[in-house]
Amino acid sequence: MNLVVPEGDNRQRYVCTDCETIHYENPKIVTGCIAEWKDRILLCKRAIEPRYGLWTLPAGFMENQETNLQGAARETAEEANAEVDNMKLFCVFSIAHIDQVYTMYRGDLVAGQASPGIESLEVALLSEDEIPWKEIAFQVISETLKLYYQDKKRGDFVTHYGDIIKQDDNAYIVNYF
Repeated sequence: MNLVVPEGDNRQRYVCTDCETIHYENPKIVTGCIAEWKDRILLCKRAIEPRYGLWTLPAGFMENQETNLQGAARETAEEANAEVDNMKLFCVFSIAHIDQVYTMYRGDLVAGQASPGIESLEVALLSEDEIPWKEIAFQVISETLKLYYQDKKRGDFVTHYGDIIKQDDNAYIVNYF
C-alpha cells in the first residue's frame, strides 16, 4: 500500500501496490435526533468514550444499508430505548478536523418514554433552563441546542447548515450558511 496521487485525482490516496485499487477514506456521517416531549427534549449521559459521563443528544454513526433518517431513529432507540415520529431535518454541520458530517433531526418522542440504552448511563427529559450546558459532550451538540432554542423562541423551525472549525484545543469558529 502506497500513499500517492492517483492519475486523474488531486489528492493523495492509499493505492494497493499489487492490484492498483484505490482505497478512499471519506468523512463519517453522524446522525441523531432532538426528541421532543411537550416542552422538553431528550438528552443522554454517555456511558462510552469519548466524553464519558457528559450529556448529548442521541446520535451516532450511520450504518451501511440505512437511510440517514433511519439511522437517526435507530440511534435514538439504541441510546435511549426511545421511538420518534414526525422527524424533520433540523441541522447539518461539517466538522472537517475530525472528518465528520452531523445531521440532526427533530422528532416527537412517542409517549414520552425513554430509558438508558447500552451506551447511556442515564437519560432525561429536560426543559431549556434544565440543560446542563457546561456538561454537554460535544461542540456540535451545544450549537444544535442553541439553534433549537432560538428557533423555538421565534416560533419557526428552519433547517440550519454550518461548519465547525477548530482553532486550538478549546476554541472553535462556527460559520452558518
